[in-house]
Amino acid sequence: MNIVARLKREAVASVQRVYTTTVPDKAVLINETNAEFEGDFTLVTFALSKVLGKKPDDIATALGTDMVAHSEWIQSFSVVKGFLNFTIAPDYYVTYLRLALPKTFAEHDATGKKVMVEFSSPNTNKPLHFGHLRNNFLGDSMSRILGANGHQVVKANLINDRGIHICKSMVAWQHFAQGETPASSGKKGDHLVGDYYVRYNDEYKAQVKQLIADGVADADAEKQAPILLEAQAMLRKWEASDADTMALWQTMNSWVYDGFKDTYQRLGIDFDTWYYESKTYLLGKDIVLKGLEKGVLFKKEDGSVWIDLTADGLDQKLLLRGDGTSVYITQDIGTAVLKYNEHHTDTSVYVIGDEQNYHMQVLKLILEKMGEPCAPGVFHLSYGMVELPSGRMKSREGTVVDADDMIDEMLAMAKKNTEELGKVEHFTEEEKMRLYETLGLGALKFYLLRVDPKKKMVFNPQESIDFQGYTGPFVQYTYARCCSILKKAEDMERVDFSGFGLDAEEKDVVKKLEQYAMVLADAGAEYNPALICQYLHQTAKVFNGFLTNHSVLKAEGPEAISFRLGLCEMVKRTLGHGLSLLGIEAPERM
Repeated sequence: MNIVARLKREAVASVQRVYTTTVPDKAVLINETNAEFEGDFTLVTFALSKVLGKKPDDIATALGTDMVAHSEWIQSFSVVKGFLNFTIAPDYYVTYLRLALPKTFAEHDATGKKVMVEFSSPNTNKPLHFGHLRNNFLGDSMSRILGANGHQVVKANLINDRGIHICKSMVAWQHFAQGETPASSGKKGDHLVGDYYVRYNDEYKAQVKQLIADGVADADAEKQAPILLEAQAMLRKWEASDADTMALWQTMNSWVYDGFKDTYQRLGIDFDTWYYESKTYLLGKDIVLKGLEKGVLFKKEDGSVWIDLTADGLDQKLLLRGDGTSVYITQDIGTAVLKYNEHHTDTSVYVIGDEQNYHMQVLKLILEKMGEPCAPGVFHLSYGMVELPSGRMKSREGTVVDADDMIDEMLAMAKKNTEELGKVEHFTEEEKMRLYETLGLGALKFYLLRVDPKKKMVFNPQESIDFQGYTGPFVQYTYARCCSILKKAEDMERVDFSGFGLDAEEKDVVKKLEQYAMVLADAGAEYNPALICQYLHQTAKVFNGFLTNHSVLKAEGPEAISFRLGLCEMVKRTLGHGLSLLGIEAPERM
């Protein structure tokens, strides 16, 4: 139990002693004391004032007096306009550090819920692009954070491997590739297929323009372009399992899968289970027909099947066309049921952009009305889009930045910035390249995770690699700095420091360390890795401030040296664990 939880517990007990009444935990708000006031933590008494019918200052004085009298670790208190500020005894922090050092951040036993996190979900007509990165990093980091909070996590990837967009790449390849393959071109397979998706769009626009020039109305020209008609015909052949079409589809998809595999490996991301839209897109049809039999759904005159959600403030939603074919949400219904039946998860997290908020709201509601057991556990981890300083990207126009290209750019910037600092003279070439990769990917992941998922953001590559800013490299540098100090102290004897009298800056570092468990729990409960990023940056900043004014290895006396080495060890351990939850490696040398 950390200090905030202890203070809440003590405050509730104090209210009972002083006012002989019980208050709910939510009425007890504890914050860190503002820097301009004396104290470590502050109890805000205004909510208690409403419950107790007393003035805030009177409540603060009464509770402060009582809590100091009943606690060994609350040293003193002060009251400032209804705010009760506590100063925690230094011994509390010394004891915390002494007890924490023998422990490790071992993986928690999976005693919590079983959670599936579905993320990435790329299309097989193009490579993973920059827009996928926030999705991948959010899904991977949340999987790690939930696991660290004791949940059993299943990482899932649903591959969108069918549909008209896939056929567009296939048709363009037939027309323009002249048999080109990844082997013959030297390109990654996903990049090769993506090139033909762009080529399709170029040809389509040219054909539409020509039709309009020949006198065809704009709307008709967009529907009559020969290459579009070919793609539509190919989709019908695919759905009829035409042998030649299926063979080409399997070949081109295999090229893309090989490319995806390489990119995922570079990103340090893997999955426990894979789903493929080509295998799941028909699953929802039987479920929908059962819903029709139960009277949950209704059929229109043209034979189409719908659900009426107007009473829920939404609209009517099509689930089966009049010809009996599925729509996209029909597949999602089937896949949701399939995932639950296979894994019996308590929660199914969908990492999907906020443009799909309405779709996910409708999906959950439909599953609820059909009485599917998976419905209560459906959770949409919605996130805002990422833009570059140049603006939004469009894959069909070839303006998207590929994920591989962004990784290469980040590694190049990491190399440039590190060499300018002149601190890798004693590294081998292999060690240098490993460091640049660690820093480049760390910068990319940290920057894309440091913003609350619900917010849109602009990614600035150069800002992300700054060694002194709110960045991954700054945290990585602090970790490496701890490693350097500890390595120099390998032969030093450690002594008991239980009686050490720490100063204000030492106390500030331990205060941050003690908060980590609470931040980790909050990040899991709120599905927000940004809380980990904020904490790591703040902790690194406080620790570097401490090192500016204090020597570790030249501290006065063995007790001070041992305490500060313990401080270094805990900062290193905490930063390393936090970075690992973001999927970021922590270098021991920089």
